[in-house]
Amino acid sequence: MTTDAYRPSPLARADCEATEDGWTLVFTRDLRHPPEKVWAALTEPGQLAAWAPYTADRDLAEPGDVTLTMIDDEKPEDMAAEVVRAEPPALLEHTFGTGLLRWELAATGTGTRLTLRHTVEDRDWIPKVAAGWHICLDVAEKLLDGRPIPPIRGAAAADFGWSELNDRYAQRFGMPSTGLPEHLKGESEES
Repeated sequence: MTTDAYRPSPLARADCEATEDGWTLVFTRDLRHPPEKVWAALTEPGQLAAWAPYTADRDLAEPGDVTLTMIDDEKPEDMAAEVVRAEPPALLEHTFGTGLLRWELAATGTGTRLTLRHTVEDRDWIPKVAAGWHICLDVAEKLLDGRPIPPIRGAAAADFGWSELNDRYAQRFGMPSTGLPEHLKGESEES
């Protein structure tokens, strides 16, 4: 399957909370798959490479040091990270640059309620982060459904509805939309 027919799903439940470390996006998605299957997509390097903006040098199911390789642009970049908590299949928490990702999985009948808490320093990043995770999780859901499409990352996401999602999430959070991140603008103009 290709990304040609991809269109973003409806907006997810999302909120923005002030924290002592900055701002936290609280992004909630209901998935049609059991927590164990979702957990594997969040922790196994091969599955991460199929949907996330990064790969990992090891399985994330155990606490400890890990190297995440950002692959959201044309220059992959290694980033030291740490899995802080791993409680299969319910809770995964790891550092992500200067931020923190906390993935909470709760069983809902035959599916999973996935809540991602992504902490960033600057509030202006919250809609951007929401738009990016929205697209990544759309791709993850197709992977889980057994109908994978290629990952949509970085500047390429602008061709698949990222700007509209960014604008809509900014509106939802009552803040101005500041557009594509500076480090991706040049790439978007080149494509």
